[in-house]
Amino acid sequence: MTEVIQELEAQFEETSEPLKKVCIVISKGSLEGIYPGLIMANGARMEGIEADVFFTFFGLDAIRKGRNAKIKVATVGNPGMHMPTLLGAIPGMSALATRMMKRQMEKLDIPPVPEFVELVSDSGAGLYACKATVDMFGLDKDSFVPQVDDIITVGEFYERAAGAEIVFT
Repeated sequence: MTEVIQELEAQFEETSEPLKKVCIVISKGSLEGIYPGLIMANGARMEGIEADVFFTFFGLDAIRKGRNAKIKVATVGNPGMHMPTLLGAIPGMSALATRMMKRQMEKLDIPPVPEFVELVSDSGAGLYACKATVDMFGLDKDSFVPQVDDIITVGEFYERAAGAEIVFT
């Protein structure tokens, strides 16, 4: 059995190509919804992998002026919190969970969302807002931080994503 596994691993190594491009979709507007995409985009750029980030629905908060510094942890209906929804709905729970998570991120030297967006952009990743969502929420280019490259349609996103791995966070 071990020989079969080793043979399969050898075949995989011969046929697999290194990842060249990723396109990451961020659709959630909470800390636990935004950070994974930013971390993955940053990690890709640090490995020399081309990266684009497409922000849609509440994920737009990560790149919206006046909102990106106020992102919170979602405590209501979040199974990862391992607490009843009723407990998560108690006033102040979201703020408490957010403070705790931000403290942990500071210990790990993970920057706040606005700084992280700037870092990812400076690394060469493309940052794009979803046109349908922008129109639905009545926003425009001035609603976003200057690091946003453009507001694009889903079709344009797919054009940019040609040959890339698409990751939905």
